[in-house]
Amino acid sequence: MNQPGFLDVISFGPGGWGAALLAGAWMTILIAISGFLIGSIIGTFGAWAKISGGRTIRGIADGYTTVLRGIPDLLVIYLFYFGGSAAVTAIGRFFGSEGFIGFPGFLAGALAVGITSGAQQTEVFRGAFKAVHRGEIEAAIACGMSRALRFRRIIAPLTLRHALPGMGNVWQVVLKESALVSITGVAELLRQAQVGAGSTGMPFNFYVVAGAIYLMISTISGALLQWSERYFSRGVRRN
Repeated sequence: MNQPGFLDVISFGPGGWGAALLAGAWMTILIAISGFLIGSIIGTFGAWAKISGGRTIRGIADGYTTVLRGIPDLLVIYLFYFGGSAAVTAIGRFFGSEGFIGFPGFLAGALAVGITSGAQQTEVFRGAFKAVHRGEIEAAIACGMSRALRFRRIIAPLTLRHALPGMGNVWQVVLKESALVSITGVAELLRQAQVGAGSTGMPFNFYVVAGAIYLMISTISGALLQWSERYFSRGVRRN
């Protein structure tokens, strides 16, 4: 029996793996976007804690970024997946349920990626806020703007403008970290490539295709982020 060719394996016809790989790519994008958004929310509050919080809140934020940037991302995913499963199982037993209850792999992965990227985005937002010129805030105060109006019209837009390059770098890291979520059994791109490689005995072909898809997603999203940087930098004089 002849081994299927490269194009046969990645096709969308009978016996092809094109649809499975495409579904895995979509799942990868969902995990990356979910984790990035969770990290953005955490990063916003973390940056606020480091800049405006009291000593205790600042200490908590410093501890969070130190710990999460110092331990492997794969370990964080394991902790969320197995720790979450243990917690859900314990809650189920409390209410009379028997047996093991697994924590959803997608949720565990998105939370883990979000928590780890949140530590990075905390520093990105903190640095971006520090880059806002004090004179622009003082000018807003002189114009009689309230604190809420200053934040909405001056601080938030300028902070976002300074943060976009760093957020682009974090996004690329998050996209690659999403491949680690395959250990929870979520059918994202790398997991689908592993299943296809095992089923057909053609690991090189599947991993090459997976790498090409990752590169395509990274390139397109990177171009969108660069467009965002140019959009939010309109009217800014460049030396």
